[in-house]
Amino acid sequence: MTLQVVQVMLQSVSSFAIAASMIFGAIQLRKWQRAMYVANFSKMVELQNQLRRIRVDSPELASVHKHDVEGLTSPRAVQDYFLNLMQLSLFEIAWFSHRQGQLPDDYYNSWVNKMESIFGEESFQRMIEKPGMKILHDEFVAYVRGLMAAKREGART
Repeated sequence: MTLQVVQVMLQSVSSFAIAASMIFGAIQLRKWQRAMYVANFSKMVELQNQLRRIRVDSPELASVHKHDVEGLTSPRAVQDYFLNLMQLSLFEIAWFSHRQGQLPDDYYNSWVNKMESIFGEESFQRMIEKPGMKILHDEFVAYVRGLMAAKREGART
């Protein structure tokens, strides 16, 4: 083997290592961006839940936004509504995290199983059918409605 062949081989290995590290860096950057996307989404939902928590603790404050309390005739009804909405928002974080590849299937599926039992609760059904504003991801709302419809269909058979 000549010196020139050794130099070419070392340059090739070096070039391959540089290319591989650039590809690895790009993949890591993409994963970091996805993690930040999920973290930002989760923070927004957390902030929404803080506002909802105020309404659970002090239902008289819910009337600040009249459309949110239309048809809710008692403090308990307001509390039930916002408590169910808070639970749904936590599920929304799990759904979004799973969709972004940040939450494993087994853990996510445990959420789905638990939520399906909550879907049968009267207070949850009243909340989901109430036309008041719910700040939720549109695809998530469609997903939940699909799960609820599948549960109803399964109950009929």
